[in-house]
Amino acid sequence: MSVMENIFAGALPKTKLGLFDKRRLYNEATEIIRKFGLDIDPLEPVGQLNIAHQQMVEIMKAYRRNSDIIAFDEPTAPLTEKEIKILFELILKLKEEGKVVIYVSHRLAEIFQVTDEIVVLKDGKFVKTLKTSETTEAELIKAMVGRDIGDTYANLKRNDNIGDVVLEVDKLSNLVLKDVSFKLRRGEILGFAGLVGAGRTEVARAIFGVDPITSGEIRLEGKPVSFKNPGEAIRAGIALAPEDRKYEGLVMFRSIKDNVVMPVIDTLNKGIFVDKNELTKLANKAVEKYSIKTPTIDKKTSELSGGNQQKVILGRWTNEKMVTKVLILDEPTKGIDVGAKAEIYQTVCDLARQGIAVIYISSELTEVINLADNIVVMRRGRVTGIVPREEATEEKVLALAMRD
Repeated sequence: MSVMENIFAGALPKTKLGLFDKRRLYNEATEIIRKFGLDIDPLEPVGQLNIAHQQMVEIMKAYRRNSDIIAFDEPTAPLTEKEIKILFELILKLKEEGKVVIYVSHRLAEIFQVTDEIVVLKDGKFVKTLKTSETTEAELIKAMVGRDIGDTYANLKRNDNIGDVVLEVDKLSNLVLKDVSFKLRRGEILGFAGLVGAGRTEVARAIFGVDPITSGEIRLEGKPVSFKNPGEAIRAGIALAPEDRKYEGLVMFRSIKDNVVMPVIDTLNKGIFVDKNELTKLANKAVEKYSIKTPTIDKKTSELSGGNQQKVILGRWTNEKMVTKVLILDEPTKGIDVGAKAEIYQTVCDLARQGIAVIYISSELTEVINLADNIVVMRRGRVTGIVPREEATEEKVLALAMRD
């Protein structure tokens, strides 16, 4: 359905004769879009929008309903700084109008910026309520995690032995990308930074054989490769944990076990049957290795937290039947609590120490700067600079992300 039909879902305007009034719908939707300062066509199908604009349509729909209570669940995860600013201005306006705003987020800076009180939950249970103006980030983290996690980035055990080039991308182009070039070394964490729509996800999709390439070359261990589909990329040793793990990364109605063994199921045959013992062993090893919180490997992935879902994907690409040379992680900590984030940061470093080359895409600038060995900065489908971690600052990376 279109943007305007989504915004007015359940309340489509009608004429005096009770007929659907498309002109009025278009005009009223256009006015709401204008208030939000967005460049979105009211007639465009929502399915064709990027994730950030889909999220903004959802927020506009909530705003249009004029409810007394509005709950925002991780609203900024895919948004740009400009869109986040618009959202926060909207929330302030709603508060001034006497509305009740429930704001769910794992981004602590936002919690302190937006809220008056903070309710802390852990493992589905109430922990405590804090007055925002009277608490600190350290106190909040301790309440969330149940312990003091210290300086997350300073405590990471990193890989100090980066090897030879394993992946080389040379002047890669398609409908979105323009002459993208970079090198990725064995054991390196290569971060990708940029505003939403910069082309970071498109780089991942092109390498993984999802999106076609119009020109340029990809070389894996020095040999040119051209993957027609993800299956070919997987067999060559390239793995992807996509940005939208629920719709593109996991089969949500299937078990942890099914999701972990999915890419190697053909190797588990015992005659004409699947070796169930080997299948169970691989799944149990993934649960143990990544400390996935579950009573059984037969639990549906839809019933897991975001952090545990992400660990299932990591377990899939790093089991003993896989030979993963390049692991692409697209927004791996989106919607994940601060304790699980710290675990995933160390896991990424551990994978690098094992010799896996990691591409790490994130909208959280602090995360990329502190985790990656080198940072590729993109804008509008182009690489605007590559910055080593020791030289990286938020100001420097942002300047490159906004360079025309």
